[in-house]
Amino acid sequence: MTIRRIDVGPRMSDIVIHNNTIYLAGQVGAPGASVTEQTKAVLASIDELLAKSGSDKTKILQAIIWLADMNTFGEMNAVWDGWVAQGHTPARATGEAKLATPDYKVEIIITAAL
Repeated sequence: MTIRRIDVGPRMSDIVIHNNTIYLAGQVGAPGASVTEQTKAVLASIDELLAKSGSDKTKILQAIIWLADMNTFGEMNAVWDGWVAQGHTPARATGEAKLATPDYKVEIIITAAL
């Protein structure tokens, strides 16, 4: 069994690859920015991490999205809908949760194929 870790930190790895499946750590945007700006930053980070893994957004299998406030669902979706690859939309769930700090409004967790 081979497990490859990329950008390993003391608490977590940004990327873990096992059996041709990529697991990304939850991504957040700049603290205090708007939901729109945080979502744009998160999606750019996901693009970068997937590229570093040898994959891309057309191979996303699942997205789990946490919003600090479900009232911002439409604002987040406006950015998501412009980014997600049509015809390659992943399984997705969105929920509301307290994030690491009140300054974070969006966190996205991705599982993708290699």
